[in-house]
Amino acid sequence: MKKAGLIICLLLLIGCKSKNISRDTEDLKIKKVSAAEVNANQQRKAYELGKRVLETCNTSKFKPFNETEVTSSVMENTTEERLTKTCQRFRQYYGSFIDLKLDGVYKTKQEVIYRYHALYTKKVANKELRIFVNENNLISAIKSMDWDEKFDAKLTEQ
Repeated sequence: MKKAGLIICLLLLIGCKSKNISRDTEDLKIKKVSAAEVNANQQRKAYELGKRVLETCNTSKFKPFNETEVTSSVMENTTEERLTKTCQRFRQYYGSFIDLKLDGVYKTKQEVIYRYHALYTKKVANKELRIFVNENNLISAIKSMDWDEKFDAKLTEQ
């Protein structure tokens, strides 16, 4: 009986062995784009839409996006209620929004990423705004996060 139990446990252990999955990491690689390669119209569009989102915090009025500017998922997720909630927290901690300063343009296999340093009235504010533009020239994501000084260094490690 003990042998049968041992054999069953051994078979289960062998049967549950995890498999190695090889992934194509080329899709995940981010490369810095030189200033000459940047599409000026796309850069202007990313700046204007990013600024429109953050200026909502100052004016409390949000002009909704349309289908020619952003993807449907961004349109659904960027609601006035969500922006108001985020803006209240940002104004409390960082003060009023001043402007966006372009820090770099990066490219993945499917998207161009515009990385902006968001400038606020309080000096403690150290935030960044990343605007992701897909191959259809639509904003596919808008991400606000703490400023990462080592972002470029992480790219060289890839």
